[in-house]
Amino acid sequence: MNSLHLSISHAAAADPSRRPNSRCWPQPPAAAGFVPRWRWRIPTSAVVSEAREPSLSHESGPKSGFGTGGEVMEAEGELLVNTYARFPVVFESGRGCKLYGIEGREYLDMMAGIAVNALGHSDPDWAEAVAEQARKLTHISNLYYSVPQVALAKRLVESSFADRVFFSNSGTEANEAAIKFSRKFQRYSKPSEKDPATEFISFTNCFHGRTMGALALTSKEHYRSPFEPVMPGVTFIEYGNIEAAKIAIQSGKTAAVFVEPIQGEGGIYCATKEFLQTLRSLCDDAGALLVFDEVQCGLGRTGDLWAHEAYGVIPDMMTLAKPLAGGLPIGAVLTTNCVADAVKPGDHGSTFAGGPLVCQAALAVLDKIQKPGFLADVSHKGQYLKDLLIKKLGSNPHVKEVRGVGLIIGIELDVSASPLVDACCKSGLLILTAGKGNVVRLVPPLIISRAELEWAVEVLSECMPVLDSSNSK
Repeated sequence: MNSLHLSISHAAAADPSRRPNSRCWPQPPAAAGFVPRWRWRIPTSAVVSEAREPSLSHESGPKSGFGTGGEVMEAEGELLVNTYARFPVVFESGRGCKLYGIEGREYLDMMAGIAVNALGHSDPDWAEAVAEQARKLTHISNLYYSVPQVALAKRLVESSFADRVFFSNSGTEANEAAIKFSRKFQRYSKPSEKDPATEFISFTNCFHGRTMGALALTSKEHYRSPFEPVMPGVTFIEYGNIEAAKIAIQSGKTAAVFVEPIQGEGGIYCATKEFLQTLRSLCDDAGALLVFDEVQCGLGRTGDLWAHEAYGVIPDMMTLAKPLAGGLPIGAVLTTNCVADAVKPGDHGSTFAGGPLVCQAALAVLDKIQKPGFLADVSHKGQYLKDLLIKKLGSNPHVKEVRGVGLIIGIELDVSASPLVDACCKSGLLILTAGKGNVVRLVPPLIISRAELEWAVEVLSECMPVLDSSNSK
């Protein structure tokens, strides 16, 4: 095994071959040759209070009009635009770190809806906050004020470097807003310049979203090429390359630099402190803005509230989304007054963004994550998970590296990770790929217990031989 060091990852697109063509899972685990030695039930997360667990039925019923998962998958193939290569599993309910298929099978969730469900599934306090707000007020648009929106903005400002907040509906929308704010700032701060800076710097292996502006900042060519021309004026440089950054970031040309402190989809890579500090200095010298994309790595996943806290570097803007509302759609741009002062009424907006329901849900998430000891526990569990992975998988010839911080961990392989992901799914464990499809990404709910982590690593270990058989074909 190669050097084991810190770094991090995000999700790669699923293999299109996974899309179901039949009405059921292709083969049961035994037929596929996966009969793990472990026989114990998936451990129950110690965080979920048994007394307050919601009553969940795992039996399929006639209410939805679908009797089996196969019927759901068949209907999906006829009704939805074919943009997702889904796993052939239909989920009906969840509790804590466990999900239940429509036929009642139990799975341990180590992907958390792509790093979204920070509190797991059906957290009772979160569910109560959402239900109470839904009974009071759900949507009013941004033509009026609402208490939950202002309360959430106040909470985010008090918990970060920021002075102001702009709410959106997703991570890509947050990055779109940051793009617009960057260009408006350049015009506002240099009104006498005929041609203010409009260009952007982004990095290899980065992912910032799928709308046209955020897509232009995303490095993977196969995401951009079907939709070109995308927004012009973006230069990609090697992630972590300080000398390349010194050449690329230019006064009068560069409006902003977008960077993930920890790359998720790119393969779980962490920036170095020197790299981010240099970017801060270069942006200051050039009059460019520094934007941290913490859509995946922020809000507690690293063991700090914000991933950039570990680096001692303050951005001008930070984009958030995935875990903020615990599973409901929300995004946010946190910014300094210096940038916010450039943005005027009518410059940007959203019908749904920052609605009372999602903001109340986000306040419930922050209540849990900011409880004393919660983040320290995430950090400890992350190190425990990484140590277990190194112990159990480190000697496997396919494992090149185990890297990560907190509960965002990547296992880099020398072959495609897809067979391992499929085998784990058949064995009741949900994991993701990242990078070029050769990295296993583990981003479980932050409430996951140590017993559940041990179970997950055991399943991974038992399924590793599938890489040998797949590679020999």
